[in-house]
Amino acid sequence: MQFTKAEEYGILGVLYLVAKGGTAVTPLSEIAEAREIPEKFLAKIFQSLARFGIVRSYRGVRGGFALTRNPAEITVMAVLEAIQGPYHLLRCIPDPDHCDNTDRCALRDLLMVVEKGLVETFESHTLADLGEWEHAKGVTVI
Repeated sequence: MQFTKAEEYGILGVLYLVAKGGTAVTPLSEIAEAREIPEKFLAKIFQSLARFGIVRSYRGVRGGFALTRNPAEITVMAVLEAIQGPYHLLRCIPDPDHCDNTDRCALRDLLMVVEKGLVETFESHTLADLGEWEHAKGVTVI
């Protein structure tokens, strides 16, 4: 299993907002430059995050993005699902009818356990947690 670039960039982008205080309206170009993310790609990711209420878009000369809530209220899972949709390792996990072998598939059983652990971890950690970890590693925002 590997994060998509969209998931990675989305998390890095919102963590930049966390480091800026969360409520500061920050231009997308600044986020993209600071995190070394292609701006057009980040724009698409932030559109999804705005649709799901993770960030708010501000237009105009002083436009940009800001978090909609306190980082301690936004789970990693919420960000990931805003970017990629429901989080499942196999299509047959949420939809057993997708495959004829779900009742005797050991791989599905194993990945259901793995998925449960991943989801619990993503739901139990917030952007504030990740922001604290970045701060502890010396990541700073100018």
